[in-house]
Amino acid sequence: MAERPSLPSPPRLVDVAKAAGVSLATASRAMTGSAGVSPEVAAHVQAIASQVGYVPNSHARALAGGQASMVGLIVHDVGDPYFAEIARGVLRETESRGYLALISQTERDPRAELSRVRALRAHRVTSIVLAGSGYVEADTEADLAAELRSFTGAGGRVAVIGRHHLAIDAVLPDNAAGGASLMRHLLDLGHRRLGVIGGPPNLTTVEDRLAGLRTAYGTAGLDWDTVPLVHGDFTREGGATAAARLLRAHPDLTAVVALNDPMAVGALSWLLNHGHRVPGEISVAGFDDVPVAEDVYPALTTVRLPMVGMGRQALELVLKPPAARPRRRRTRHELVVRASTAPPPPR
Repeated sequence: MAERPSLPSPPRLVDVAKAAGVSLATASRAMTGSAGVSPEVAAHVQAIASQVGYVPNSHARALAGGQASMVGLIVHDVGDPYFAEIARGVLRETESRGYLALISQTERDPRAELSRVRALRAHRVTSIVLAGSGYVEADTEADLAAELRSFTGAGGRVAVIGRHHLAIDAVLPDNAAGGASLMRHLLDLGHRRLGVIGGPPNLTTVEDRLAGLRTAYGTAGLDWDTVPLVHGDFTREGGATAAARLLRAHPDLTAVVALNDPMAVGALSWLLNHGHRVPGEISVAGFDDVPVAEDVYPALTTVRLPMVGMGRQALELVLKPPAARPRRRRTRHELVVRASTAPPPPR
């Protein structure tokens, strides 16, 4: 059997130093942007490195105690448009700062979150953004909280999006106030027979959005206990299934509120496919204002959160030096009224 030709070895930093006519230490400082090298020498060394095809080994630098250029991003579901928009914000910021992002998902499994954090630590990632709802029971996050304390105690940096219970820097979406705005809109239209479809009840995002709906409904002098609620997956399929259960049990509803846009799109699809007129017979509203919300027919009334900005803010926090106390960045929301909501039909 013929031997395979051996691949040429990639250029090393010592090769760059030799070609540039500088010491290995100077070449190292020039490539890492460290002090002690003039801008002219640094530019010369970097140009030579580009010519010879040298690529810095960021993993080796991390092992040697240098600052790794990789940021870990952990989300619940990469297929969910909400997390896609957050990831877009993180990626825009990493690219502008010369970092790379390593993205993984957990499918809303606390054990998977812990596993992903440990895997990132094993790969010497020094900064992590954890995006996605926390859990109503704080004990669910106890092991993750301990792991993150160990990580930050060793010099790592973490920022979270949508988490209440973790004592670290956080970006907190305006979920409760957004829910209240959405409910007031439907009540102002004249709806009184409403139903709600929501994601898993163990998520704080679901709890917070429900709290906003409940507060506005109660402020109007109405009894929240009369509002039917069906939980399901935070997906299009989950929304369709929940809408079917809701409408079959309560066929007289005039409005359905979904606690995220994929669920609202699924509910909208189910209603239209089963002969319901939207919004002539029943209104549908969502939450988040993901890109598809404007493209479905009828276009979806929803609550807009600055998802790209949330990703950017989280990365800014994780790349800042630690503060004495955990920092909180609270977002705003905007009610976006489109064609999927209208006054209820006359009785």
